[in-house]
Amino acid sequence: MNSAVTPRTTRWWWVRHAPVREDGGRIYGQSDLGCDCSDRVVFDSLARVLPRDAVWFSSTLKRTHQTAQAVWDAGFARPLQMKHEADFAEQHLGDWQGRDRAEFYASRPVVLGSHWFGPADEKTPGGESFIDLYERTVRCIARINAEHEGRDIVAVTHGGTIKAAVALALGLGPEGGLKFAVENCSLTKLEYLTLNGDHGWRVGFVNHQPWVVPSQHPTMHQPAGPEIVGESETKLA
Repeated sequence: MNSAVTPRTTRWWWVRHAPVREDGGRIYGQSDLGCDCSDRVVFDSLARVLPRDAVWFSSTLKRTHQTAQAVWDAGFARPLQMKHEADFAEQHLGDWQGRDRAEFYASRPVVLGSHWFGPADEKTPGGESFIDLYERTVRCIARINAEHEGRDIVAVTHGGTIKAAVALALGLGPEGGLKFAVENCSLTKLEYLTLNGDHGWRVGFVNHQPWVVPSQHPTMHQPAGPEIVGESETKLA
């Protein structure tokens, strides 16, 4: 295949950490709480679909480390290393951390279509705004894209971090990322493509939960563009 028309693809596999059960119904943000990795069906499914020979990253918070370990315990070959990136941590919610979640939401104006604590530009008292999280996440993604071009990247992180990555890929800006739901342990695939000095993103899927689909059922895919390499390629009508 002609390399001049074939983009170089870096594939990002984003995994949100497992559910936190020890928060007592309180907002935790960057509080370093553990998570519940007891659901073997979930981790067996993730271990089945995540790419081998990938470069692994997590945040500096232990719930992402525990989630990665649960994937490895499910039969996935442990990588040689997993770098902990502070820029991939959840939003620091400052004085909101530790507040009763239900009471907090009851005290706030309803924002339809948002899946977050407040507007992207609202800086939390003693913490940061979602825009701050977005900017550090984008900066970290750019560095890793440059260092590991053409590789598979598995990033075990947080809901806010993944929303920021989706917003970047779709060109939505920080506020647009808040409209996406990102469930615990869900998988989001984003692809960064470069070709002749140009670059862009392609979205594979967002908030995918592979454990709800029978593993024996094949995916539906029709080859298109550079995937069709000649007359011998199977053509689908």
